[in-house]
Amino acid sequence: MESIFHEKQEGSLCAQHCLNNLLQGEYFSPVELSSIAHQLDEEERMRMAEGGVTSEDYRTFLQQPSGNMDDSGFFSIQVISNALKVWGLELILFNSPEYQRLRIDPINERSFICNYKEHWFTVRKLGKQWFNLNSLLTGPELISDTYLALFLAQLQQEGYSIFVVKGDLPDCEADQLLQMIRVQQMHRPKLIGEELAQLKEQRVQKTGLERVLEVNDGTGMLDEDEEDFQRALALSRQEIDMEDEEADLRRAIQLSMQGTSRNRCQDIPQTSGSHPTSEELRKRREAYFEKQQQQQQQQQALPGQLTHLCEKSSTSSEAPDRDLGDSMSEEDMLQAAVTMSLETVRSNLKTEGKK
Repeated sequence: MESIFHEKQEGSLCAQHCLNNLLQGEYFSPVELSSIAHQLDEEERMRMAEGGVTSEDYRTFLQQPSGNMDDSGFFSIQVISNALKVWGLELILFNSPEYQRLRIDPINERSFICNYKEHWFTVRKLGKQWFNLNSLLTGPELISDTYLALFLAQLQQEGYSIFVVKGDLPDCEADQLLQMIRVQQMHRPKLIGEELAQLKEQRVQKTGLERVLEVNDGTGMLDEDEEDFQRALALSRQEIDMEDEEADLRRAIQLSMQGTSRNRCQDIPQTSGSHPTSEELRKRREAYFEKQQQQQQQQQALPGQLTHLCEKSSTSSEAPDRDLGDSMSEEDMLQAAVTMSLETVRSNLKTEGKK
């Protein structure tokens, strides 16, 4: 494929690309084709002048733009036909009645020129294989012999005009090389617009990927940092909940203490409309903590007292039946514990009454 000459589209110079791809070389330039177009315009002007330079048709013709070229680079079929005459080549309309009567199989021809609106391109046989040399493609497209007729028919259905190139084409390196070998094409060439769009999309995707990689490199593994952040946030919430629970517990204890202090101080005369002083509150707190300390001491002394009673009971007991003595000692211990608890409660009540 590298030996095949293929000009890619530049502006609207498809007629130039069509001719050079057909002849397999840089044979025509925009300047040369423009010169042919001006020559054709002059010939048409001279024909119109034969009817009189003062005629309405002649004045109208002079006011109209050229029909053989324009500023975009488009050239008419007359320009292309005159350019090929330099090489002894002739164009015949493929679907004309004269050509159709010849019943020539397309694969027996050498080349075709196709036109739709303002676009021109060449289909040519190089060696023993056909190639679509459309300048809008990224490269030559291989066409099999069996597909050629279908390809031309499809172009006609799409509105293309097809011209058969008659005459001997100039020799070229690609034709000589492909006479000896046959090529295979694994991937069809894309349209230039498709390739540009694909390249642009790839650049966008690459840029997006690079940004993600830069973010990851800058933070040191984005996913792990996100997980650590979520874990720290959850722990923080748990600590806040625990602090809230502790605060609620302290608040409940404080309210309970206040409620107890109010019950105990109901009998104490207070000035109407007045609030407890800081000294009174301090004394209440001291009384409360003193009571708590006494209860703890009594609870700690209770097991020792029970043990003492148990030893005393076991020492004084002389019953012959040892099992019965043990049973009585347990009852004595239970009775002593109940009695001691009642005495503790009475003592506490008396203390509170004195206060």
